[in-house]
Amino acid sequence: MAKIYYEGDADLNALKDMRIAVVGYGIQGRAQALCLRDSGADVVIGLIRDPTWDQAVADGMNVMPVAEAVKGADVAMMLIPDELQKEVYDREVKPNLKAGATIDFAHGFNIVFKRIVPPADSDVIMVAPKGPGRLVRKTFEEGFGVPALVAVEQNPSGKALQKALAIAKALGATRAGVIETTFKEETETDLFGEQADLCGGCSELIRKSFEVLVEAGYQPEIAYFEVLHELKLIVDLIQAGGIENMWKNVSNTAEYGGRTRGPVIIDDRVKDSMKKILADVRSGKFAEEWIGEKESGLPVLKSLREEGSETQIEKIGKEIRKMFAIKP
Repeated sequence: MAKIYYEGDADLNALKDMRIAVVGYGIQGRAQALCLRDSGADVVIGLIRDPTWDQAVADGMNVMPVAEAVKGADVAMMLIPDELQKEVYDREVKPNLKAGATIDFAHGFNIVFKRIVPPADSDVIMVAPKGPGRLVRKTFEEGFGVPALVAVEQNPSGKALQKALAIAKALGATRAGVIETTFKEETETDLFGEQADLCGGCSELIRKSFEVLVEAGYQPEIAYFEVLHELKLIVDLIQAGGIENMWKNVSNTAEYGGRTRGPVIIDDRVKDSMKKILADVRSGKFAEEWIGEKESGLPVLKSLREEGSETQIEKIGKEIRKMFAIKP
């Protein structure tokens, strides 16, 4: 069983008299920095000159270039996109990192695939909130928090876990529960989930089912409602009480059809394909492919984005969402 930590297991004093440099002020960076500050931590923001700099200043944060922020920090939090971390780390963080400083990540990609190799005297930890930055901040302000994962990769100080838990507590995560994991487990399951289910598998299931209905002669607006719009209602039921809760809250017709036909769609062939995706993640093949894509200027990703924006389901969706005043 997983080890889960709560409020009483974490002590903010583990961060006492420590300066925390948050590198990045995007989706997670802003939320975590504000929560840390409001929890009493000494926070500085390390940025390049971009729109987030002005946002951080407007929020009353102490903002400076990355190298300057890291130079005096006891903890450096790498909260910039995976594909940018190595470049920023090598150029700005590594040369300025204080001896024995702790390095924190919200995702293990660059450690697991050895894109970043921290100094041997650094504690290397992970605090990974299981929710977008907006939700992290919102629940914190409401007096609660989102669950998080914590992991320790290097622990020369013997206090790495205590620091990770203190950061999690400062984010409000220990109010909900913090699960202990490893960098390897978090990274591999996260990448697999994104590709096979949450982002890749789900979006392709929607698109293919939409195409089947439209190609069979049904109105695309009706198809959109049936395969995309109502999906949120189903996912909300599953999130609230599990898959069986969903079955209890749909019609008997939907339940029988879903239970008997679902395995015909998501069959053992699909499971075998998922195993291949997991194998690519675990071997580092996907990481190598993604880094090569980034270094080539994202030609494949840009093409796929352009192709996706021109699909019929996207064009129909823009009109349908106007009916509900739904904004992106």
